[in-house]
Amino acid sequence: MTGATGLVGSWVVKRLAALQADVVCLVRDWVPQSELAGSGLIERVKVVRGDVRDQALLERALGEYEIDTVLHLAAQTIVPIANRNPVSTLETNIGGTWTLLEACRRSPLVKQVVTASSDKAYGDHEGRAYDEATPLQGRHPYDVSKSCADLIAQMYAGVFEVPVAITRCGNFYGGGDLNWNRIVPGTIRAVLRGERPVIRSDGKSMRDYFYVEDGAAAYLLLAERLHANAHLRGEAFNFSNETPVGVLDLVHRILRLMGSRLEPEVRNEARHEIPLQSLSAEKARRVLGWSPTFSLDEGLLRTIEWYTETLEAAA
Repeated sequence: MTGATGLVGSWVVKRLAALQADVVCLVRDWVPQSELAGSGLIERVKVVRGDVRDQALLERALGEYEIDTVLHLAAQTIVPIANRNPVSTLETNIGGTWTLLEACRRSPLVKQVVTASSDKAYGDHEGRAYDEATPLQGRHPYDVSKSCADLIAQMYAGVFEVPVAITRCGNFYGGGDLNWNRIVPGTIRAVLRGERPVIRSDGKSMRDYFYVEDGAAAYLLLAERLHANAHLRGEAFNFSNETPVGVLDLVHRILRLMGSRLEPEVRNEARHEIPLQSLSAEKARRVLGWSPTFSLDEGLLRTIEWYTETLEAAA
């Protein structure tokens, strides 16, 4: 799999390790603070060091380790970085996707591939909930990278019959996210420090927030269903709790769950914000038999517990 040092990837590895699967992870950078390293999970997997854009390396790894299932989660996911450095984001998210899928096309042992797109691939549809037939029309750097990578995956499935299916999820949150600019970990850390949480937008944007353990389970379920049903090749699936929440409302919810009376600081600095992003997961429920395990409050409580224990241990 790619992206194992990321938020979702580390939880996918954790589930695979619990199933005693033979896991091979492509790792570019050594991140000792990542959940993969910090939890000791990295000692339970095979590690190939390199870049997802290195096709020769990918083909070697797929062949030498006899890979039959590929989970492609590697991406530059931080929106402000994409806005400041669009080329590196486009190269990783788009080029990395076609390079991996081309390596899979040339590797006869690969039987199923799941690649991570995003709700951001849909772009702005003026408040309408997205289903899988909604056009992909990202306009800003990160959104465009996901729209393009999604279409490339569909091309490899339709033209070259690569057995790839696509996930489109909402905003992931959960233990292990070290990007403190994101609203959930940033708010929790601020409260634990006794500081006012900062909202960089106007706080009015509505988003789908999706707990990382539900996301990890969805990726593995789609891989299993793809293995059993070749007709899923090229299909995309939204995964969501289908309950969009305003950013300011989410912060107040975290404050309530943590028993804090702090008031957030709304800076209204963020630009290029889509007012409403909401996903319909009807197709995943109907075709895959999928449903989320955790409500928003349950996911937030587990996330708060993870950060409380981790930050106290670090202190």
